[in-house]
Amino acid sequence: MSATFPPVADAMVDARWLAHRYDPSHDAFQFVDVSRAHHATIPFLTDENLPNARSPLVIKRSDAVALASPPGPIHFIFHSAYCCSTLLAAAFDVPGTAMGLKEPVLLNDIVGWRHRGAKGADAARVLDEGLRLLARPFTTGEATIIKPSNIVNPLIPAIMGLRPDARALLLHAPLDAYLASIARKGLAGRLWVRDLFGKLMREGMLTSLGIEPADYLRLTDIQVAAAGWLAQQFHFQSLCEKLGMRVATLRSDVLNEQPRGVLARLAELFGLALDTDAISTIVNGPVFARDAKTGTEFSAGQRERDARQAINLYADEIEKVGHWARVIAHNVGISETLPRPLLS
Repeated sequence: MSATFPPVADAMVDARWLAHRYDPSHDAFQFVDVSRAHHATIPFLTDENLPNARSPLVIKRSDAVALASPPGPIHFIFHSAYCCSTLLAAAFDVPGTAMGLKEPVLLNDIVGWRHRGAKGADAARVLDEGLRLLARPFTTGEATIIKPSNIVNPLIPAIMGLRPDARALLLHAPLDAYLASIARKGLAGRLWVRDLFGKLMREGMLTSLGIEPADYLRLTDIQVAAAGWLAQQFHFQSLCEKLGMRVATLRSDVLNEQPRGVLARLAELFGLALDTDAISTIVNGPVFARDAKTGTEFSAGQRERDARQAINLYADEIEKVGHWARVIAHNVGISETLPRPLLS
């Protein structure tokens, strides 16, 4: 049975029709019906989490942009992975104030299109229009807080240039905690960091580390993870210099230790009207009480205990690779402590 779609003009003024993909071969956006309630039940806006993704509403790019309702304010949570970014994006599902979008695939599509040879001006135009479509609010006056996949990080300068009123958080895990997260994911984590390494290499983000390309295949999986962390850390460090007060930085352990303080300062950064009661409701609600990816309930302090356990379990490997990574960081000027901390 074929899907039933609303008139295009109606879909373009309704945020539940998520701008999900961009198809350059047809110069069209693909939209999927995603209710606000469904957003809250899934970790990422990927095909496997969207039942209608296989039968999207396809609209010519120019028509979608022409018919779209005006966008609301837009801000970003950029991250280097395994740092509670999904949790933080989910916390901004506050009807009437903000809506968090967790890794919309549309932005990944633009990255992939660039890698396949898209012209810079064409990619920039689609990026601009895609951001406009993603920022259609569920309720008038709401801000949209987008947490892209970290493979979108090379586009941060372009994104922030296209949206001069946007503010962004640069979120990361401490080096040892990041390495432990990769190690405890087993084969899946080790394959993921190698895939990320390849994408960072394609973007030219590894050249600053001083590792000879001939040595790449000699790196262990956890060294590959560390190199990816360093490259992203260096990128965030340079963004702080270029974007100044438009960005703030945050470590995942600070978020776990001080969720109320983090949300209060982020509300200020993003210009959101979240008072103490609203922040307490979020922190005491289901978002902070469960694993953002699996939905498994967490007990108090479990995130911190799990992180320490993983570091202890892989202590020897993490200690050796951590030392290696810190030597590189010292040699090329990468700081483990980023400037412009959200909480000082």
